[in-house]
Amino acid sequence: MNISAYMTQPVISARPDEGVRTAFFRMREKGIRHLPVLDGEQQILGWISDRDIRRPDWVDPDHDTSFGYRLEDDLLVKDLMTTNVVAVHTYDPVEKAVAIILDRKYGALPVVDKTGACVGVLSAVDLVRTLRDLLEASALSAKVKS
Repeated sequence: MNISAYMTQPVISARPDEGVRTAFFRMREKGIRHLPVLDGEQQILGWISDRDIRRPDWVDPDHDTSFGYRLEDDLLVKDLMTTNVVAVHTYDPVEKAVAIILDRKYGALPVVDKTGACVGVLSAVDLVRTLRDLLEASALSAKVKS
């Protein structure tokens, strides 16, 4: 069972030079929580989540102080994105993605093809759909055997 069978397509992405407000509202409009940040060739430059945008880590550097933070487009995606991105390949088994997501506590992973181009996203929700399909297939198999 390869990742390509369960990943979400088409890729909804961000550009590094776009404003975080624009990226955030794209996520809300599409009902997603993660965006790969791509160059013009679909190569991954970074990764940004709604959590990164809503309250970046640097806003409250310690527990005793708080800084005002406004979601505006003068702050760019490249200012908040993660750059050391872990991706999976279309041909990888789903089990590999599950192990990465559980080990690193990620909500989603970008999916790349053999050229390194981002062609999808595999989220925890996609993996729950995978589990549902496996459970349905198992139930059907059990029904056929009885």
